[in-house]
Amino acid sequence: MIKTSPNKKLISLKRQPLVLLIFSSISFLLILFRLIFLQLLNYESFKKMSDENRIRLIASQPIRGRILDKNGYVLADSRVKYSLIIKPQSVNKSNWEKHKSSISNLLNIDSNVIQKKYSDGLKNQKLSVIILDDLNVDQLIKFKENEGNLISFEIATKLIRNYPYKSLAAHVIGYTQPITESEYKFLSKKGYKLNDLIGRTGIEYVYEDFIRGEWGGEMVEVNSLGKFQRSLGIRPPVQGNDIELTIDLNLQLVAEEVLKDKKAGAIIVMDPRDGAIRAMASKPTFDLNFFSKDFKPEKEYNKLFNSPEKPLFNRALNAYDPGSVWKIVTALAGLESGKFPRETMLDTKPCITYGSQCFREHNDLGFGVIGYEDALRVSSNTFFYQVGYGVGVDEIHKVSRKLGFNSLSGIEISEQENIGLVASSEWAKEGRGWGQPGRTPWVPEDIASMSIGQFVVQVTPIQIARAYAAIANGGYLVTPYLVKKDEENLSDKKLIKIDIDSNNIQLIKSGLRKVVESGTGVSINYGVSNLPPVSGKTGTAEDGEGGLDHAWFVCFTPSEKSELLVVAFAQNTPGGGSVHALPMAREILKVWNEKE
Repeated sequence: MIKTSPNKKLISLKRQPLVLLIFSSISFLLILFRLIFLQLLNYESFKKMSDENRIRLIASQPIRGRILDKNGYVLADSRVKYSLIIKPQSVNKSNWEKHKSSISNLLNIDSNVIQKKYSDGLKNQKLSVIILDDLNVDQLIKFKENEGNLISFEIATKLIRNYPYKSLAAHVIGYTQPITESEYKFLSKKGYKLNDLIGRTGIEYVYEDFIRGEWGGEMVEVNSLGKFQRSLGIRPPVQGNDIELTIDLNLQLVAEEVLKDKKAGAIIVMDPRDGAIRAMASKPTFDLNFFSKDFKPEKEYNKLFNSPEKPLFNRALNAYDPGSVWKIVTALAGLESGKFPRETMLDTKPCITYGSQCFREHNDLGFGVIGYEDALRVSSNTFFYQVGYGVGVDEIHKVSRKLGFNSLSGIEISEQENIGLVASSEWAKEGRGWGQPGRTPWVPEDIASMSIGQFVVQVTPIQIARAYAAIANGGYLVTPYLVKKDEENLSDKKLIKIDIDSNNIQLIKSGLRKVVESGTGVSINYGVSNLPPVSGKTGTAEDGEGGLDHAWFVCFTPSEKSELLVVAFAQNTPGGGSVHALPMAREILKVWNEKE
């Protein structure tokens, strides 16, 4: 057994106070350093956390700016939507059956539907469930009159986008949708909130930053139990800016109306002097208010997004075979090349053979020996076959580029626009977009088709509008636009003088006048009184994708110093441009003429 010395015990007892002192000092220093860290070094961070526990923000939704036509008519605004809701977890179960029966009878809602939504809400632990979305005025009044007996139900309000004319100019105006969680990660930095609305297409999309407004709200103080104590201040939401379009409501309404009996198609009405769009319609169309619904029925959703008719597709900006409305390009190529000068006279025949195919005249007879003006007047195919074959593909391609083809038009809603196709020898050499380079050569049949706007030419109605505007205004390429600009902001919309002889443009213009005076477009004057002189061109095009023929008609009026240009297009509507497209343009000219 080991014995401990009395001296060692004494020394150990003397050291205990020292150890205790050192331990206490270290503990005190640690606490001091922690306090310094909390109170001084990390003060702002903890103050923020404290405020977040004590202060709540009741957000106020911004009001998006309105979209107006050129005369101030409202095409898009915002309205309050009232929805009937329940909070499943807060419902008094003893009164539920009574309240359910009352609301069912009052608002004519199937009680089984109410019960299912309530049960689903409980099962999925939802804080609130919509029983009836978007109540009308009568339903709202009935509920308010009986509110005291319906304490299980509440009215929720929400600001939604509203389109008074429903489908009018739908592709131009565009629609809004809530942002997604993935978008929120970067849009939150710009002031967006989860499920905030954002423009998806059209003007709503392009001018999102200008039109959206800013969130506001009320800052309130709460106690430790989360109960309201006092208001710390209110910042009202900032309303977004209104946007005034160049669209004329009256012309837009008639453009939509004349398309109603067509399977599909498009109308463009434009001022050829500066490119201001007065109407743009596409068929089929859709009701913009569909996107303001919280609940979107599957049938309606599929009809919009999965339909083979593609109602969301803007046909005014999509590419099609132009047929005879393209002949002005071939004519200018002949004139500009010098190979077929102004005085050229060509013998038109029943058909002309290129390669292995005989390309026919549309009347199967020919029109004798004619020049440019009469070739446009009667829309001779064999005249333009000869001109096109004589100048070659690249000369036609070069002139087409000067007229704005094979490029975007510059219109604001370019996200919907197709660049189209105008063939060239280089394009064929490189594989035509689908084959191997060197294995898809240019063949004689191609140039015949190209000369009259078939197969190797695909253009959009807006491109046709630009090209014909250049003829109407004497040789200036315009940039189409939808939003009104002041003189200062029109600098980016300046006219571009095209590198084409003005005498050649005037010759084409004279030919287009003859089309309406005594040619394929003469019926434009039927049933219209006091209409200024009109110039134009009909077109019938085979569908390169194998469908039925397309019908085209383009016109501008007055023939000199033109103020209005119309492009009418009926997709897969056989029978000819003069039969199906021209009458649509005539109705628009009637309305414009009466107004003017």
